[in-house]
Amino acid sequence: MRSHYCGEVDGNLIDGEVTVCGWVHRRRDHGGVIFIDLRDREGLLQLVFDPDRADLFAEAERLRPEFCIRATGRVRRRPDGTINPKLATGQIEVLGTDLTVLNASETPPIQLDDADGVGDEARLRYRYIELRKPRMQRHMQMRAQTTRVLRRYLDERGFLDLETPILTKATPEGARDYLVPSRTHPGQFFALPQSPQLFKQLLMMGGMDRYYQIARCFRDEDLRADRQPEFTQVDIEMSFVDEADIIDLNEGMIRELFRSVLDEELPEPFPRMAYAEAIRRFGSDKPDLRIDLELVDIADLVADAEFKVFSGPANDAGGRVAVLRVPGGGALTRKQIDDYTDFVGRYGARGLAYVKVNDAAAGRDGLASPILKFLSDEAVAGIMSRTDAADGDLLFFGADKAGVVNDALGALRVRLGHDLDRVAAGWKPLWVVDWPMFEWDDREKRWAALHHPFTAPVGDDAATMAEAPGEAMSRAYDLVLNGTEVGGGSIRIHNPEVQSRVFEVLGISAEEAEEKFGFLLEALKYGAPPHGGIAFGLDRLVMLMAGADSIREVIAFPKTQTATDLLTGAPGDADARQLRELGIRLRQTGGDGTS
Repeated sequence: MRSHYCGEVDGNLIDGEVTVCGWVHRRRDHGGVIFIDLRDREGLLQLVFDPDRADLFAEAERLRPEFCIRATGRVRRRPDGTINPKLATGQIEVLGTDLTVLNASETPPIQLDDADGVGDEARLRYRYIELRKPRMQRHMQMRAQTTRVLRRYLDERGFLDLETPILTKATPEGARDYLVPSRTHPGQFFALPQSPQLFKQLLMMGGMDRYYQIARCFRDEDLRADRQPEFTQVDIEMSFVDEADIIDLNEGMIRELFRSVLDEELPEPFPRMAYAEAIRRFGSDKPDLRIDLELVDIADLVADAEFKVFSGPANDAGGRVAVLRVPGGGALTRKQIDDYTDFVGRYGARGLAYVKVNDAAAGRDGLASPILKFLSDEAVAGIMSRTDAADGDLLFFGADKAGVVNDALGALRVRLGHDLDRVAAGWKPLWVVDWPMFEWDDREKRWAALHHPFTAPVGDDAATMAEAPGEAMSRAYDLVLNGTEVGGGSIRIHNPEVQSRVFEVLGISAEEAEEKFGFLLEALKYGAPPHGGIAFGLDRLVMLMAGADSIREVIAFPKTQTATDLLTGAPGDADARQLRELGIRLRQTGGDGTS
């Protein structure tokens, strides 16, 4: 039906004939000549229709935005003064000799202009029109190019592209499962996979050696800008490897991806940082290294302070007192500081103490803060020295349980970096390594896996791990890019005794372990090889590469923050016959959720 995409027509085709198809982006009438900007996924092309062909000209006159058309014409150079350097096809145009309206269009409910002011609800309701925008076309093409590069890289290194089941069994992985009722087994349910984790381990036990999959995964959880109920991950597993093997291979893959898709050279090798160091310096296990602000511990300096807000956490083994120095932050207004105080409150902080440094050389007299009267001269001098505070700086303090301080000051650090234009240009990848095996869940009053229950501990002494869970280290690693976790993995447990002991530490009884993971524990008994892997969030990765603010920008048909599909109206009701076949009866609920 066409000979070229619009964006492919260039000066090499001058005096030649082309046939193009696409949508009318814009129509302009100039002095009896009609100009049509035709758009397809590859770009824009200017068509020209002269009035000397009355029938053709009349057909062109009835064109409106988003009409779908086919046009044939002769390529010619644009007249002097009409060249558009902003357009890839801006030096040429096509003089139309034939025109067919393939489908007319009503006035679109949203305009094909990114600055049209249309809300997210309309964009998702009419997603098929939103996808016609050049921005969305670029995002979808980048996504396709990304998976193409990743597949090629892994194929060339002996990986097998294998599928794992979508209908599977519910397993505890940190979020709620989507359940699917079984018609043939009344009262029982499949679960949609949160990840292919157990199946890819079973593939290693089956001798597949090197596996990958562009896998669809499902999690019924509260959503954020970088979360969706269904998402895609690049899933990788390898046998007879250690951490270095996996990190080196995948680092090379990400470097090749950025080189091929963005023409960007990432550092070689990527820097590595221990989990403990990341938390200490940045309050986060996914630090954005583009921001040059760091947390500084001062618990030892304020342990004897009269200010119980400081001395309490300073003398608590689970507490932390830290300072975030903001160069030039003394210029912040009281209202801005109050806004930041409200901001850290979202992370559990009960306040945000601060000190303005007016004259560092003057010591206490050069500082301004209501908390100074509670601090000794030695403490003040120690804080100033340890933070390298200078004239015009602002010091923000966090004092609470370590988790609250880390979350609050870590988030504040990122917020200030963006607000104060302290985010360096470029890409800053980082491997976060040396993760603890477990973390204590205060709400559940039990140990939880910091990665997942199948991550191998450092060392083979399962008994020691069980005796001191808080001291056990794991063989896990995460890849962080500009403050976003894009991939996470580990060496897996391949010993059934170690796996059983991990379940015990997590409070999973032998009966529950057998019910939920019996197939895995049995498989581990039959010569399971040492193995490990990693999974990359494809949506997050493409979002970063595209410079988008949300993964919805790089997913063709995303859902809302409430997991609703505005385009199709999903989720929807099931008819009575389907429910009867499934043995399901719905209870009526009141407006307050009571039945």
